[in-house]
Formats: sequence, C-alpha cells, structure tokens
Amino acid sequence: YYLDDSETGDFSEDDRFRSNNYLTITGGIKNFTAGFQLEGYAPQAILNFSDSFDKELGVATYFVNYKTDKIDVQLGHFYEQFGNGLILRFWEDKQLGLNNALRGGKFTFSPTDYFNITGLYGKQRVGFNVSKGKVAGVNSELNLSEAFKFKNSNLNVGFSFVSRNQDLEDPSNQLSDATNAFSGRINFSKNRFYSNIEIVRKEKDALVEFQTVNSEKAHSGNALLLNTGYSKKGFGIDVTLRRLENMSFYSDREVQENIYNEQLINYLPSLNKQQDYSLANIYVYQTQSNLGFIPFGKAGEIGGQVALFYNIKKESFLGGKNGAKLAVNYSNWNGLKADYNLTERTYESDYFNFGSKYFSEFSLEFRKKWSKQWSSIFSFTDLFYSKKYIEETSGDVNATIFVGETTYKFSKRKSLRFEAQHLWSNDDKKDWVAATTEFNFSPKFSVFASDMYNYGNDLSKIHYFNFGGSYT
Repeated sequence: YYLDDSETGDFSEDDRFRSNNYLTITGGIKNFTAGFQLEGYAPQAILNFSDSFDKELGVATYFVNYKTDKIDVQLGHFYEQFGNGLILRFWEDKQLGLNNALRGGKFTFSPTDYFNITGLYGKQRVGFNVSKGKVAGVNSELNLSEAFKFKNSNLNVGFSFVSRNQDLEDPSNQLSDATNAFSGRINFSKNRFYSNIEIVRKEKDALVEFQTVNSEKAHSGNALLLNTGYSKKGFGIDVTLRRLENMSFYSDREVQENIYNEQLINYLPSLNKQQDYSLANIYVYQTQSNLGFIPFGKAGEIGGQVALFYNIKKESFLGGKNGAKLAVNYSNWNGLKADYNLTERTYESDYFNFGSKYFSEFSLEFRKKWSKQWSSIFSFTDLFYSKKYIEETSGDVNATIFVGETTYKFSKRKSLRFEAQHLWSNDDKKDWVAATTEFNFSPKFSVFASDMYNYGNDLSKIHYFNFGGSYT
C-alpha cells in the first residue's frame, strides 16, 4: 500500500494497493513430470515491474517432461543455459521481475556419460504472452577426461549455436531475418587449479537506437571470457577477464535496452563485487554491451576482476585467539577503444586496447571473531563511477565507503546485530550515513530497523528509513 510522502513526493498512481502473487504446482509419475505456475497481479503489479504483468490471475508458465537415463524431453515453458550464458540463458528471478522462459520444446540426448547434445526451439515469455521473434539453439558438451580416462584432471569442451529469427523490414535485402551466434569453450581443472575460456561470434544484426530498428546499419559482435583461479584451505584467488562488443541479444530487436531486461536471450552480468551493504549499492555498475552512437559512440566494454581470500591463522598478530578472514576485491571496466563515425553509424575497434574509463572499485573486508559471543566485520570500498558512460548523464563520482558491523549472541537462539556505514564523496549527492539494527529472537523470527540519510546534499536532505521482519 503506497502512501504520499512529504519529502519524496505524493504517490501519483491510481492504485495504492498492489500485489504480486505466485503459486507453483508440480507433480510426477514414473518418467513423467508436469507443472504450471499461476500468477496474479491485483489490482496491478507492484511498482517497478513491467506492464506486461497485466492480469489479475492467469496461467503464466506450464510444462510436461519425460526423462530417462539418455533422453530428456520437455514441452511448454523451460529454462536453459549454454556454457557461461554469453549467447543463451533463460531463467527466473521473481524479486527482480525477471522471467524470460522459452515456450516451445527442448530435447537432450545423452548417449554416454561423457557426451550430451541439446536442441531447443520456441518463443520467449513476455508477461502472459510471447515474443514475435523465435529462438532456436543447439548445445553440445564433451568431457574428454571421462572419454579418455585422464587421471587427476578434468577437461571439458563445449560448442553452442543460437539463432534468433524475427521478420525484418530491410529495403536493401542485405540483412537476414535470422541473427546467428556461435560459441566454443574449454574448461580445465587439476588439483587446486581451474580455468575456463569461452569465445563468441555473433553475426551481423541491425542497429537499434531509441527502440527503432535500422536494418541498413548492421554490425557483428563478439565476446571473450577468461576465468582462472587457485584455491586451497585458507587461501583462494580468482581472476576474470572479459571483453564484449555489440553483444546485446534480444528475441525482439526493438525492445533492446528496455529497463525491465525483458526478452534477453543471453546473460551478461556485471563482474564486480556483489556488495552486502546499502551505501555500497548506490553506485552499482551495469554491463555496457550495447552498440550506440548517440550521444556518443559506445561499442561494448573491456576489463576484469580479481578476488583474493585469505584465512589469517590463529595466534598471529591479526588472527589472535580465534583467527580472522581477509577478502580483497578489485574490478576495472573501460569502454572499447574505437574510431566512431557518428554520421554514418560505423566504427572500427582495437581488440585489446582500453578506451574511456567506466568504473573501478577496490574493496577490503576483514572478518574477526572476538569470542563465542562477539564477532565483527569491517569493510572499506573506494570506487569510481562514470555517470556519463553508464547513465548517459553528466558527471563522474569518486566515493569512499566504510562499514563496521558487529553481532552479539545472547544464546544459541538469540542475537543482536548492528551496522554503521558512511559514504564520503564530493560529487553527485555527496555524503551519506546509514545504520541498521537487527534482533533475532530465534532462527525462525527476526526484526530490523534501518535508515539512510543523505546529509551532504544541501538541496534535499532525506531520511530513507525501513522497518521489517521475517518469519521462516
């Protein structure tokens, strides 16, 4: 139920009461499984969810599945991922309002323990309807270690093909209705070492600007993802490098860059630390994979992330009696270095050269258990965020964030947690302070109160308070 607010403004919509509701029912007998999901948005979906969720009650997804040791067949709606998801991932997250399931058919054949091949075809879910564009794909996985009986190592290879077919009005007849993408990947691990590389090639697709399709200006795309790491007891390091060029991929071209991420065929998450605290989530990086020429040229992104974890030994200077845990994370993302012709809508990129800086973040986290009752977490973050390139507005942000959190256990069932945060910045909305108090009455029941205050903003000093609880 939405209320008017004297600080942030009155609620201007008609329906103050809104709700999202889900009921999923599945059942099976022998090799068959079937199910459906009812969804209701009455009288409307809660704010910031897509208008495509426009029914008070309806069957949103349904499926029937037949599965044996070698065959897996599904008709109706289904979810799937090829490799790392660079060219295909269908998934659901109710809290984000995401459900891009494919409605059609999927067939997987596994003739041996070390090889399988999957084929699929259908249209993507859009609310209670489906897309105009059709998606087809084939994916194969081969475990070479199993096939050739390699010892003490694991080697897998995979190949994927995805085709999006949507009717295209092309006066020049130079561009096909179908846009195809291909990927190959290798996964290798031995002892404490692991690595993965995936390379993607996307055929030419029409340029989309302001949800207008320009079939006379077509460009291809590509992607490179490399992940490697090493881990043992008490220590781990993970390095991820990625380059994306014109890799936006939607079942209907014209919906590119819609704010609800509907009809996305592939999965390109931002690769930086997933922060736990509210102030550290004000300036969140979003993957820049689209090709555009207005108001300036952008073709993609290049960068990476390094994460290091270390358990500090007991009885050491920092470890003390109970030891401690240290985590360090650094990520940096730039645009592609390229020459753009804004009039002709063409460009030429340098593959491994870095362009303008989009985002960087350094985070340090220290976890310490002082006694059986007391434990603490201290977090430091320093970041750069380009509003120009990420939001296409003016200005850059340099911010420093410090968080202190402590938990006291009264017993095995009851505990009190308190956190204090501060963000320093001379840019944008400037300084913030935040605090949270949480009391756990039992493992099942807890309540909390929190507040964020933008005290450094002379134009609008607002308390963003929040009260709540949970029962599990």
